[in-house]
Amino acid sequence: MDWNAYRTHLGANTKVFAQLSPNTLQGLQTLETVPAANKHLDAKTRELIALAVAVTTRCDGCISVHTVAAKNAGATKEEIAEALGVAVALNAGAALVYSTRVLDAFENQPS
Repeated sequence: MDWNAYRTHLGANTKVFAQLSPNTLQGLQTLETVPAANKHLDAKTRELIALAVAVTTRCDGCISVHTVAAKNAGATKEEIAEALGVAVALNAGAALVYSTRVLDAFENQPS
């Protein structure tokens, strides 16, 4: 994938969406400013978290935007890989937890 072209395309489509539903975009922008305003985490840490979440939610747009932001905030490839390792571990853990739910559902089905 050409991530730069994708990010440009996403930005253009976001502008169209903002014109069609300005309150939605305004609400998102409000949510995005809250973590930075708290100032408990630095920008690099926030972007590493954003990348891990982007992987768990499978959002290419988030990956595209937050990879650039993480790099600009000083994140190294090694730090990004470590954050993504946490995402992989949590996805595996979540799969285990939900696997037990399948077993529960199976046990609760009529014979």
